[in-house]
Amino acid sequence: MIHGGDIYSIQKTVLDFSSNINPLGIVEGLKEHLFQNFNRVEVYPDIKYRNLKKRIADYLGVNVEEVIVGNGAVDILNNIVLMFERIVVFVPCFIEYILRPKLYKKEVLMLYLKDDFSLDLDLLHKHLKSSDLLILGNPNNPTGLRIDKDKLIEIASLTEKRGAFLLLDEAFFEFCEGYDSIKELRAFKNVCIIRAATKFFALPGIRLGYAYADKNFVDKYSNYELPWTVNIFAELAADIIFNEDYIKKTKEYIKIQKDYMFKRLSEIKNVKPFNTDCNFMLIKLLKYDEEYIFERLLQKNILIRKCSNFYGLDNTFIRIAIKRKEDNEVLLREINNILGDEDEI
Repeated sequence: MIHGGDIYSIQKTVLDFSSNINPLGIVEGLKEHLFQNFNRVEVYPDIKYRNLKKRIADYLGVNVEEVIVGNGAVDILNNIVLMFERIVVFVPCFIEYILRPKLYKKEVLMLYLKDDFSLDLDLLHKHLKSSDLLILGNPNNPTGLRIDKDKLIEIASLTEKRGAFLLLDEAFFEFCEGYDSIKELRAFKNVCIIRAATKFFALPGIRLGYAYADKNFVDKYSNYELPWTVNIFAELAADIIFNEDYIKKTKEYIKIQKDYMFKRLSEIKNVKPFNTDCNFMLIKLLKYDEEYIFERLLQKNILIRKCSNFYGLDNTFIRIAIKRKEDNEVLLREINNILGDEDEI
């Protein structure tokens, strides 16, 4: 399983903690909006996505000319990878940062995060070269950690001085508290920041990704993108989803459940949860391995994310999503049943 959310391979109904989707579901009114405009499937989407880009630009607080849209965040990631010859990543990270460039025979330099999963800027200073593409998750997947604001600005400055390019993957941005990287990095011309409707807006099936970048980069990017990559339902969704009340409600809910999950997991023997800035949590197993825990939980119709296929992690790590309180309680109970007793066979 390369990615979470592969419920189709399980072939039974499960509580899916492998996929980090907003547990509150889609924004109110979206379903009705899609149904009311269903007849638009009979015509092509606007090839220039003028209305869509305007909606996104207003939401991000940028100019329309600084907006990129795509078939999910990974579509934009894929196209940007095509524009560079060497890609630099810190592991563990989202696997597509590595798989996409390797598919295109690009050079990939993998640097390792520190033991606390923070970025090692000394390594970056040592290895970053002119024309490199540096890809960073912010927050990072699977660690859930966001880059400190001052450190992020230092990284952007370094990439600019080296003649490199910084690509920030912020698919989980809205789950986080604190700074807005777009506002903090507007002065830099060598930065692209990708976000998406997938996670926070609970729309993985819609496939809507979008990004901010300097206009000159957006113009270059247009030479690599295919036409009509965003479907009409994704375009319609942008009319509705950027709802401040929905965003506020989700942030508050996730924070309460995240803090609760960390506290409860910290009380269970044989597991070590890591602090997270978003809606999923990395866990170190101090007893058994990922396969054993995965199968035991699956017997209880619970699906988690095994992490051994993340470069830099081994088979003693799992990742769980933060879901609704009642579902979180089910997971906590079953983890405690498996790992909480030292005498468990």
